[in-house]
Amino acid sequence: MLEGFDPIGNSRSGVRVSGLIAGSGPPVLLLHGYPQTKHMWHLVAPELAKHHTVVLGDLRGYGDSDKPEQTNDRSTYSKREMAADQHALMMSLGFERYSVVGHDRGGRVAHRLGLDHPEAVERLAVLDIVPTLHMFDNVNRAMASTYFHWFFLALENGMPEALIRADPLTWLRSRFEGRNAGGRSIDPDAYEEYARCFTSPGGVEASTADYQSAATIDLDHDRVDRDRDLRLRMPLLALWGEQGYVGMNFDVVDVWKGYAAAVEGAAAQSDHYLAEETPEFVIAELTKFFHPLAAANGRRSS
Repeated sequence: MLEGFDPIGNSRSGVRVSGLIAGSGPPVLLLHGYPQTKHMWHLVAPELAKHHTVVLGDLRGYGDSDKPEQTNDRSTYSKREMAADQHALMMSLGFERYSVVGHDRGGRVAHRLGLDHPEAVERLAVLDIVPTLHMFDNVNRAMASTYFHWFFLALENGMPEALIRADPLTWLRSRFEGRNAGGRSIDPDAYEEYARCFTSPGGVEASTADYQSAATIDLDHDRVDRDRDLRLRMPLLALWGEQGYVGMNFDVVDVWKGYAAAVEGAAAQSDHYLAEETPEFVIAELTKFFHPLAAANGRRSS
């Protein structure tokens, strides 16, 4: 998988994050979701790399990145820290300006990256999410049922880790079952990669720490931004699966207009895992969204 991509990595504050890189042209950082790794982009990244320098980052706590222990203040897995990791990775590669695409948890890291480092992010795309604060502010029966794992994984009594560690592969499979509305199932090789990393030492604990931070310190950061009316300044593309919870329960573009200055969006004939269910749709929408950058790069090169 991902032939032609070279391994990269960078350390910041004692935490090393890993990734892959390929292609040439305007840089684009792709961030994965839960419970996945950088390999979720295996159907999308090679096409984008024809016109862009594509960087696939493993979030801290996931994939082959370090999995530090959570701190009492829940800051270790705050989206602020996770975004800072990825920004430092891009800077280490010499990219002072770049675009970001994030799915699921990676979309939440991308959102924070755009807020904390607006001078660096040219364009931002999020896949199948609305902002974390909006989700928590609109909890209802449907959300609590579909997104029960948000509340389960955020428990701080050790129960999530104990139950998942008892049978991690059953839990992992449950995250993907029934999520192939786009006609494709998760690739077996990609699934094996997800399983390898999820069951690695610290993998389960790091992922629960991510959700603990989302329900605590991330909300604190988000509320401060809301009180300041701080919004994303760069163009934002929102993509979602119309057969998933987000697409069926939110006016996605309208929600994001409350958090960003310039928003466009489109729905895929899929459930949650757009990049694996409907990769052609994701490639087409991202190519169109990033076309001004590729066109400008072409003019500079001619």
